[in-house]
Amino acid sequence: MDKTQIGKRFKDLLSGKNTNRPLVWLWGATPSFAVENAGYPMAAAFNDPQKCFDAQIETIAQFGEDGIPRMAVGGASDVTWAFGGTLKWPADEYFMAPTPISHPVNSEAEVASLTLPDDIATAGPLPLYLDFAHRCHANGLPVFPFVTSPIEGARSLCGPELLMRWLIKKPDLAHRLLRLATDYSSAVVRRFAATFPPEDILTYLAAPTASNQMLSPKFFETFVLPYQQELHANILQTGIRHIYCHICGEQNQNLPMWCEVPMGDPGIVSFGHEVALETAVELFGADCIIAGNVEPAVIHLGQPDEVYRLSMAALAEGRRSPRGYILMPGCGIPPNVPAENLLMLKKANADFLDGRDD
Repeated sequence: MDKTQIGKRFKDLLSGKNTNRPLVWLWGATPSFAVENAGYPMAAAFNDPQKCFDAQIETIAQFGEDGIPRMAVGGASDVTWAFGGTLKWPADEYFMAPTPISHPVNSEAEVASLTLPDDIATAGPLPLYLDFAHRCHANGLPVFPFVTSPIEGARSLCGPELLMRWLIKKPDLAHRLLRLATDYSSAVVRRFAATFPPEDILTYLAAPTASNQMLSPKFFETFVLPYQQELHANILQTGIRHIYCHICGEQNQNLPMWCEVPMGDPGIVSFGHEVALETAVELFGADCIIAGNVEPAVIHLGQPDEVYRLSMAALAEGRRSPRGYILMPGCGIPPNVPAENLLMLKKANADFLDGRDD
């Protein structure tokens, strides 16, 4: 694939062109596969903008897929770092993202005393994100910053166990962390919108902690929905037109409430295998490009023919999305996924395009 063509189909889809032609994003918004493929240390996916960018450009060109480069510390650990926590960088293919060693908040008293970083632009990973974004912009690619959803930011401030306990027993503490996380992510977005043309920016958010495996719909309505709505509104108020939101995990009971969260025109919403693409198209297809939802475990450990079968099934449903469809894994994939399995997504899309009536 000619490197000058990277991102062209993606940008066309965002602008409303060729919506009847599905795209293929082989590893989604997870850069670790590309970094592994290029032979760089795994940590470079998260803390080395140059290697992370170069690896993705090389791998996109090598595989001839439709994705765009992105960099993120991963697991919402950017908030841990930005507020003074410490991280452990992944050292091999068995670790998909950095992990917190210490959280900024470990007690009720620390919730009360916690404040936003003095300078957002120098907090935690922001210098790395901005460096990476400059590389994308200089190459005519969308600026694709990672923006932490409020529930993920709150989790990253105190750890999941403490957050779950406070959601039930000390909701005021949870709301305080959610407020800080929302304000932090809003400030990050404003920094990007002040640095790059907003029309060239596509923000990425994910919310695995909002899944029904973690929270009931009632808790989602109370602790996730209002803050997510506020953050998305703040993003769009900067002039950014498109939000990519990964609605991660089992979220079927939350989907009607997710429909109340603005995603832009169009937005992109991606789903795991837990959410049927037929349901996703029905609920979100009028306003959003639909993406997903091939099961990562099958891509990682299954046989190529099984990956192909799931991909064809996804294409059969995703093609119905009026704003367009992106065939991709339903969540992050490990960096050591067999390339032949990933390429089954591309083969399925090619066969699907060759065989369809329209």
